[in-house]
Order: sequence, then structure tokens, then C-alpha cells
Amino acid sequence: MHTVNFLLVGLGNLGRRFCQVLLEKDRLLRRRYELALRLTGAADSQGAAYDSAKGLDLNKVIHLKQDGASIAQYPDVGRPGWPAAELVATAEADLLLEVSPVNLKQGAEPGLTCVRTALERGMHVVTPNKGPLVVAYRELHNLADAKGVQLRFDGSVAGGLPAINIGQRDMRGAMIHSLEAVPNLSTGYIMDLLVDGLSWDEALEQGRQSGALEGDGSWDLEGWDCAAKLVILSNSVLNYPARMDDVALTGVTGLNVDALQAARERGQRYRLLAQAERKADGTYTLSVAPTPMPPEHPLGRLGRKQMGVMFSTDIYGTITAIIDETDPVPSAATMLRDTLEIYV
Repeated sequence: MHTVNFLLVGLGNLGRRFCQVLLEKDRLLRRRYELALRLTGAADSQGAAYDSAKGLDLNKVIHLKQDGASIAQYPDVGRPGWPAAELVATAEADLLLEVSPVNLKQGAEPGLTCVRTALERGMHVVTPNKGPLVVAYRELHNLADAKGVQLRFDGSVAGGLPAINIGQRDMRGAMIHSLEAVPNLSTGYIMDLLVDGLSWDEALEQGRQSGALEGDGSWDLEGWDCAAKLVILSNSVLNYPARMDDVALTGVTGLNVDALQAARERGQRYRLLAQAERKADGTYTLSVAPTPMPPEHPLGRLGRKQMGVMFSTDIYGTITAIIDETDPVPSAATMLRDTLEIYV
């Protein structure tokens, strides 16, 4: 049995659900892979808890968060005000799972510092957090290479859909002429509600109640989330060193509802489409914009809780992958998938 001690930074929807996934899969991991994943430290915005001797009980962690409490209130070993970055800098662990909020406006902190520190200390890192990858993709990968550890991030694009894994593994040897993706679920959900006749306020409220939209929704609806995911796909799959400034970005907030309804009457469906088109010089044109998708297009058939990606290549034809993600569990489970890629 191989025991892996790990730290978990971020205990929101994804972090808490990952704990639930791990509880459910613990027996299978031990039986099938002879792998025991042991949570020794965790942090949220109010503090942290660390117990290298016994580890943290996943049930206790889940119940604390479900009750609206902080991990800092974990019995005996919780410490209010203990920053996540300090936990990562001092705790002994083999692996960091980093799932704090994206926070691009604050330089992707605290995620960037946590990921950088873990790599410098020789820990593997798994993260669905887009922020550190958008801000410092090449730096972090160079650091991981220098330290002989892995940085995995398949969950940073399109929830549970393995878009990055497919692109990096199954597109080997190919020239990718174009990449099209609908990697954000909430924008399509809101646009469909608007076509159904709901007002913007009604659509936003229903989106929040369904879990498709968080906060005021501006990160998603203005297109920043989709653009960040396109930047990560460009760096990881296209080997093109894109940054956010390289993306021609149009969100859905200025979209005319009449245009949405007219598209439906034509049999089309609007989706916030991320595109990368290869140019003759080997660079790519990157764009994100609400686009009316015809039903014959593979991504034009996406439902309200679906995301997808399509690769057009020179030798493998055109490959499309779609996920139906009705709740956040698949997004949280990507951290388990990436962890298994490291240790199994």
C-alpha cells in the first residue's frame, strides 16, 4: 500500500465535493491501485488545520463546511487566521491539491504562491485553478521540471471533460488546425433561459439557484472564464504561449435577446464559443464570442448542462468530446483523475 499525504487548499464547492468523492472511492483506490490518499492539512479563507500524525478526518471536514464553519474550527488542530501559503510552506506532504478561487484581479493569489511554494518544496501539484496557469504557465512548468515533480491541471478547462488530457495525449504527432470549445456551462444556461422568455434578473437568479452561476456572474458572463480556459488550452495543447491579452473577447452581457430568439427560430443555438485558428506562420488567432451554432455542428447540439471541445487535425480527422455535467462532482473528481495519473 502506497500512502500519499496531501494538502488541500480551498474548501468551497469543489474542495468539499472532492472530500466526498475520496470518501466514496477510498476502498476502490486501496483495492485496485494499492493507494491510500491521506489528508494531513487543509486551508480555507479563514484559517487552516494540520495533523501530520493522524491526518484529518474527511467526514469532519465535510460536516464543518456543510455547517458553514471554517476548517480552522477543526478540533484541536485548527488554527484561525493561518494563511494557506504558510501551511504549504511549513507542512510536510507529498502532494498539494490547490482549488482556491481564481482571483486573477489579485494576481491569482493565494493560489499562485501556494502552487509555486509546493513545487519548490518538491511536492506534486494538482489544480483545477485557472489563475496560476494563466498568470505563470511556463514558469510553473519549468519549476516542476527542475524539481522533478508533476503539475497536473486537467480540471481547469470544461469541468470534468478531459479536454487537456485528450489534447496532450491523443493529438500527439498532429497539427491542430483549429480548436473550438464551449468550456463554460453557465453562459449557455443563461442564454437558453433568456430565449425561454425570462428577464436577465430572472435568468441570473435561476442560474444561481441551480448552481450554474456563482456570485454576480460577471466572471462568466463577460467571458473571462472562457478566455482563461482558451489560454490554458493554447499553452498546454497547441504549445502556443498565449496570454489573456491575446484573446479577442466578447461576453454575453451585451447580447440582444431578439438575436437569441431569432437564432432559435432558425434552428440555431447561441453558445459562448472559444476558438483558436492556426495561421500560416504557425501562430494562432484566439477569440471568445457568443456564436449562433447550427444543429449540424457537434457543439451546436449542446444542452444547458453540457460543455464540449472539438479538435480539427491534419492526421486524426476531427475529434469532438462532450460532457453532460449536471452537478459539480465531475469537476471535483478531476483532482482524483490527475492524482492517479501521477501515482499509478
